[in-house]
Amino acid sequence: MARAFLIVLDSAGCGGAPDAADFFNGDLPDTGANTLGHIIERVGLNVPHMDALGLGAAIRLSTDIATPGLAAEPNARWGVVREISIGKDTPSGHWELAGLPVPFEWTYFPETVPAFPDKITAALCKAAGTDGILCNAHSNGIKVIDEFGEEHLKTGWPICYTSADSVLQIAAHEEVFGRERLMQMCADVAPLLHEMRVGRVIARPFIGTERADFERTQYRKDYAIKPPEPVLTNWVQAAGGKVHGVGKIGDIFSMSGIDTSVKGADVDLMSALNDLAESADAGDFVFANLVEFDTNYGHRRDVAGYGAALERFDVWLGQFLPRLRKGDLLILTADHGNDPSWVGTDHTREQVPVLVHGAGSGEIGICGFSDVAASIAEHLGIAERGAGRSFL
Repeated sequence: MARAFLIVLDSAGCGGAPDAADFFNGDLPDTGANTLGHIIERVGLNVPHMDALGLGAAIRLSTDIATPGLAAEPNARWGVVREISIGKDTPSGHWELAGLPVPFEWTYFPETVPAFPDKITAALCKAAGTDGILCNAHSNGIKVIDEFGEEHLKTGWPICYTSADSVLQIAAHEEVFGRERLMQMCADVAPLLHEMRVGRVIARPFIGTERADFERTQYRKDYAIKPPEPVLTNWVQAAGGKVHGVGKIGDIFSMSGIDTSVKGADVDLMSALNDLAESADAGDFVFANLVEFDTNYGHRRDVAGYGAALERFDVWLGQFLPRLRKGDLLILTADHGNDPSWVGTDHTREQVPVLVHGAGSGEIGICGFSDVAASIAEHLGIAERGAGRSFL
């Protein structure tokens, strides 16, 4: 009985989404956004192992952008997958990759000040035990700490903000406010937000003594809506296999169908994947999300940093592939785009590459996100296929 590994390179899109004009960064539609393509154009990309799996070919299939330096003849199955869920966020992408297109529309907060209705603000104050909150607007994780961190240290009020995603984020100092207090606050307000179909409440702890040295820590935690129907993780468990979540997978699925979970920086997660290549049993499913492409480089619009991170991953991949056993399936893909050359700081609506090691070679064309789950299910001998069709 074989094993399956699904590694999501968070935000590594390749342009070409047919509905990109319906999604925006500020007033500009995402038409023409291309995370990987524009990185190649701006700084080049040296990723021979991913290219051998079909990365360059997938980018060219998705759009007509050139891929100098990525011209390998793929030795794996490769193609592009397209999302149908009405969102360009983490839960939408991961639920659909796991076989369940989001069956409803998420709730988003308006770009007003304040952004949150009074009942949410009151719930946040009650959960924090404070007379108020800071920010209460659209922002991003770095900017909001720069702007409100010192006031937070003086008042003790949590920093509460949102973005173009269906999300409420709460930043607080690990020591002054308290990490456990922050986590409890998020857990207390999450049911109200989930009832409103807001996808996630995210705890964003940080450290430092003043604006110049504020820094977010690795203890982020997402309190996400549980998928309303069984997904790939549940199918694997029902078939007798174990599911190992690496990165924020456990948070994304509210631990539904997850047997083990490991979190940390991406370098630690890649080490955990090395360990799982040795220890995971036949029939097991390893589901990983490497988030730093998105958080450290996409949202910060750091083209060179994003490219360098992809090249570091590719070096690791060259060492990881020989660890896989005969019969193992490895799929590399992404959950959405986050073009570091684009305007704004939000995700971009894009198709994403799908690179498949362990299932022969050849083009699979343009498929759906849900086809990833169906393919993994087929590989593991699971009858459930969800909304997708296998491309194996």
